[in-house]
Amino acid sequence: MHAPEFVIKPRSHTVWEKQCVRLHCTLTGWPDPRVVWYKNNVPIETLSNAGKYKLESRYSVHSLEINRCDFDDTAQYRVSAMNSKGELSAFASVVVKRFRGELDESLPSPRHGPVSEYGINFQTHIVDKFGVSFGREGETMSLGCTVIIYPALHRYQPEIQWYRDDVLLSPSKWNHMSWSGDRATLTLTHLNKEDEGLYTLRVTTKSGYETYSAYVFVRDAEAEVESAPGAPLDVRCLDANKDYIIVTWKQPAVDGGDAILGYFVDRCEVGTTHWFQCNDTPVKFARFPVTGLVEGRSYMFRVRAVNQSGMSRPSRVSEPVAAMDPADRARMRGTGIVPGRPLELQVTEATKNYVVLSWNPPGEKGLEGVMYYVEKCVSGTDSWQRVNTEIPVKSPRFALFDLAEGKSYSFRVRCCNSAGVGEPSDPTEATTVGDKLDIPSAPSKVVPTRNTDTSVVVSWEASKEAKELVGYYIEGSIVDSNVWEPCNNKPVNATRFICHGLRTGEKYIFRVRAVNAAGLSQFSPESEPVEVKAAIASPAPPYGITVLECVCDSMVLAWKQPSFIGGADITGYFVDYREVIDGVAGKWHEANIRAISDRAYRVCDLKENKKYQFQVRAANMAGVGIPSLASDTFLCEEWTIAVPGPPHDLQIREVRSDSLVLLWKPPVYQGRDPVNGFYIDIKEAGAPEEAWRGVNTKATEKAFIKVNLKAGETFVFRVRAQNKAGVGQTSAVTEPVVALTKAGTKDIVVDVDDNGNISMNFECCDMTPDSKFVWSKNYEDITDPSRLTLETKGNKSKAVFNTPEEEDVGIYSCLVTHTDGASSSYTLSEEGLKRLLEVSHDHKFPIIPLKSALAVELLEKGKVRFWLQADKMSANGKVDYIFNDNALSPGDKYKMNFDKNTGVIEMIMDSLTPADEGTFTFQLQDGKATNQSSLVLIGDVFKELQKESEFQMKEWVRKQGPHFIEYLGYEVTQECCVILKCKVGNMKKETSALWYKDGHQIKADESLGFTEGVLKLEIAQISKKDSGVYEVVLKDDRGKDTSKLNLTDQVNKLITSTDEGIRLYTFVNYYNDLLQVTWHYKDSAVSFSDRIKSGVVGEQLWLQITEPTEKDTGKYAIEFNDGKGGLRRTVELSGQAFDDAFLTLFLSGRARVAGGLPDVVTIQEGKALNLTCNISGDPLPEVTWLKNDREITSDDHCILKFASGKFASFTITAVNSSDSGKYSILVKNKYGTESGDFTVSAFIADEWLLHHFLFPWFLMRPIKTSMCFPTSSSSSSSSSLSRLTFGLNPSLFTFSLPVDSFHFHSLVTIPVDSDRPKINHQHGDDPSLFCNRGALD
Repeated sequence: MHAPEFVIKPRSHTVWEKQCVRLHCTLTGWPDPRVVWYKNNVPIETLSNAGKYKLESRYSVHSLEINRCDFDDTAQYRVSAMNSKGELSAFASVVVKRFRGELDESLPSPRHGPVSEYGINFQTHIVDKFGVSFGREGETMSLGCTVIIYPALHRYQPEIQWYRDDVLLSPSKWNHMSWSGDRATLTLTHLNKEDEGLYTLRVTTKSGYETYSAYVFVRDAEAEVESAPGAPLDVRCLDANKDYIIVTWKQPAVDGGDAILGYFVDRCEVGTTHWFQCNDTPVKFARFPVTGLVEGRSYMFRVRAVNQSGMSRPSRVSEPVAAMDPADRARMRGTGIVPGRPLELQVTEATKNYVVLSWNPPGEKGLEGVMYYVEKCVSGTDSWQRVNTEIPVKSPRFALFDLAEGKSYSFRVRCCNSAGVGEPSDPTEATTVGDKLDIPSAPSKVVPTRNTDTSVVVSWEASKEAKELVGYYIEGSIVDSNVWEPCNNKPVNATRFICHGLRTGEKYIFRVRAVNAAGLSQFSPESEPVEVKAAIASPAPPYGITVLECVCDSMVLAWKQPSFIGGADITGYFVDYREVIDGVAGKWHEANIRAISDRAYRVCDLKENKKYQFQVRAANMAGVGIPSLASDTFLCEEWTIAVPGPPHDLQIREVRSDSLVLLWKPPVYQGRDPVNGFYIDIKEAGAPEEAWRGVNTKATEKAFIKVNLKAGETFVFRVRAQNKAGVGQTSAVTEPVVALTKAGTKDIVVDVDDNGNISMNFECCDMTPDSKFVWSKNYEDITDPSRLTLETKGNKSKAVFNTPEEEDVGIYSCLVTHTDGASSSYTLSEEGLKRLLEVSHDHKFPIIPLKSALAVELLEKGKVRFWLQADKMSANGKVDYIFNDNALSPGDKYKMNFDKNTGVIEMIMDSLTPADEGTFTFQLQDGKATNQSSLVLIGDVFKELQKESEFQMKEWVRKQGPHFIEYLGYEVTQECCVILKCKVGNMKKETSALWYKDGHQIKADESLGFTEGVLKLEIAQISKKDSGVYEVVLKDDRGKDTSKLNLTDQVNKLITSTDEGIRLYTFVNYYNDLLQVTWHYKDSAVSFSDRIKSGVVGEQLWLQITEPTEKDTGKYAIEFNDGKGGLRRTVELSGQAFDDAFLTLFLSGRARVAGGLPDVVTIQEGKALNLTCNISGDPLPEVTWLKNDREITSDDHCILKFASGKFASFTITAVNSSDSGKYSILVKNKYGTESGDFTVSAFIADEWLLHHFLFPWFLMRPIKTSMCFPTSSSSSSSSSLSRLTFGLNPSLFTFSLPVDSFHFHSLVTIPVDSDRPKINHQHGDDPSLFCNRGALD
């Protein structure tokens, strides 16, 4: 037992007149409390106000409904709950508003009664509504709604009205209104803060009206000067007369961070564009009289605020106002009566800057108009001074300036006309110059209340004793941010305001300050923090009630979840039923006392063969919602059909542009046999029933399926179950769904962290404070929690596999509740699991990748460097250096270095000793990642490295003094002189260079030279006696170096190249004419000619080969015979020896014909012949053309060209028989001469080919054979050949002759019954061109 307790308290409401309002609350208590409703502490009696009030108490939810509210229903309502354990009350206010500017008595009742002139009821629906909107000063904003009126009458137009803060708007340059037949639009052309407020669209028909409202917020435009204040707003003219106009405005909510110092007022005469500042110094009071106006002219005004940072943007201009006395009437000339005293003189305003007087005209003033003089007097004296000495004022109001602040004054007024000046009025009471209007006190008790997921309702207590209050500004701040943002930029007059545009899930605090003409009050105390989340309400009614199974006394029902669940999870459902007899429905009965969580329920205790209707209510923590519409009428009779009943609870998940996942539950009624599969149907929304088509042709055993869709289309689905008897009833059709991937949609991402944990991660961008992540496997609840560990933080959820195994294979999905269907899935296959396990192992036991393994190299001075390069290591990486399982440390012997930017790790040793033979290892570690690389240096490998290290050390020591860069060698000049030379370095003046032969120093008469670091020794006409071992010694105080050359073998036989070709030579001890010399090539005596010559120079015998080719390679020999005996020397002119000599010859620039000319050209008379070949040589060769060994020159018939120093061309414009013959091209320069030859043969017609070539050969050879013809010509001895192939079929005989050089082939066709062949030529250049070489084989 416990006292009453409110789970949900009633909420306050503001409604329009003639609307209905419902207050409800949820109570707990035991025993059940007694509930009484009060209006202004007076109990509400429903019997005495029949139809006005309706009280309900069901399922612990208690409600009060007030029908057709009027002004008298504005009150404070209290609900009192009492039981034996105590009493508790809760309060709520109801405020009833009416639209201004209308006769409320004439308003028709909304949606009630027929229209007399039409005889029908209009039903008005406002859809496609504008929401809470945010704009900025200077922008354009449009608000619109679609209005549906049923029935639709042609040319009937409802009355469309727009209101801002309950004030009717009229079309102006700021507001444009339009009606397009079904859509009402309001366009705000240039937003200012005056446009901020609650906008209401009111649609009125003859049957009543419908309204819709939403708030519009207008933020300040970007300041022209940083930290300048916002622009003032709501500039108006309070009083306008002939002499001055009082301008008022409202202070801005944003001061830019510095206090506002004051305001400047500008005026502009209507019809001009020039603005003039009215005050020289800023005024702090939000009211200012503007003087110096021209009577009868109209003016507009604007105001600017100023602080220490600068000036704000100007406000919106005021409406035009004329400088004219409203009471001024046409002057009438009278008889000249002096006017009487002005009446009721009083001080209407008094500030520290000015005082405003007002009075009534005198009773006696004659027919002539009057003017006024104003006088002042300091209190305590009797000295009156006239204020306007020169020009009397014409209107009965006057503003006085230049008064001393703090002093007290009295004032009086005199009338005057042409007859004279009248008596003064009674003086006013003493008035102290100063601000009479005080800044209001700060509001208090600021209370924020949850409203929606982006708004909060803020209420407060009004400022006490505030005079001329303009309104309130509200500011909000995220807790602990210390950043305050204005919630409204236009003062609100109420003590309750809805702050929109807040961040869902954040906690906010609020403060309020009041404003009047004197300024802004201090801020109120800060409110308690409130979390921005939607306030909960009871859910909407379920819908779509269907029957899943029926037996003789019970039915199984199914229904769809409400479209609005009230911001809290649905805790259960309540089902009611009623019997229907002869179409008349009976009383509703409760089918279940306790709420059921499933959307299917068996209703028992029904009567067989009776008809029933059902309704369902949904409940959440806010209470039980209103019931659904009554279902169709169902007959309670037992189903006996063999096929299954309908599947139910169809759900749509993972909607994307190209697919979605459909889930369902199997039918409750199985039929004669168990269900063994399902079929899914699909059609476009709005398509006829005939458009249904199957998704799957083979029944699926699973209760889910992924359906491929066409992007952008809208679809509906249904499911059918089957058993052995056949396919059963279709399920209820799903709601239409659009194939579209919503912005911000995420998919499940599989990740492996650094510890090797495999997880599935899902992120949702549209979460609400009540949203939860629900994971499932194969779209079923996860029954084994030991397989997965679920973690949720913020808008992200993670499912971590504890011990991934094959049993974890499947489809994993995640659904986010309280969202618009945010969901995703991931299919884990066996292959995917295997791959993830491999990655997991790599992450658990990571390896540092290496760009190169451990290697060794020698540095200068013979130092030994061991090194490797890691691909990537962090700053925390470290290396251990190991030799034969012993750790090495930096010291004299080992120098270690680790460049973490490049990953290069090295260890340097000055030298190697026998003790260093073994295995070197670098061990790397970077966090968990490790790796190592080893290098084994033992045996011959170690000895070679040690030897090379010692050599490099010696080389370094050698190079510290004079040394040889290139050791001693020799070369043979074209004059057959031998030059011994070497290149030296690090020489100085004191360095000596000594030549030795066979250990004896060479005398000074030997040719000894030293230029540019090169030492040379020239031996002219080398002979046998010059053979021996030559040595050069370099020496000074830094050390010495030596180089030796054995010139014994080289003297005997040598090969060199000359300008003409290659020369083979040798030396003899002596030569005379009796010595017989014979040269041999490949064991045959050499045949001498102009190209191959021999000779003797001193003791040198030589063989000269001019223009050598590959044919000249081989073994050469020279035989000596002096009659007593003989001697034979051989040399091999091939391989590297030939290549070196030939390369030297080639690089000399010898003239050459590179190719392109054929051997033989056969061409028909009258055709043109054009041949081209490539020429090379340096210097540029001379080109000569020959015919039959006689030189020819270029003319019109035979055109000879040599273009670009590379291409020589030969052209005969029209070939005739005299052109037949042998042609040659001769190229020549100082390094040599070369020629190219070809033969031209001209014939008369195609019969030549048939009579002299084809028929004689064909009669002697088989039907199918081949012949070879040359296809190209070059200086090379070899030439490629083309195949000429013959063939025969029953009607024709053909052959083709592809000739590569001319891209030519000819087709000869010989019909069997014809004695003459037909020649079909196919050639890109000339159909009559052939190549052959001599007679046929």
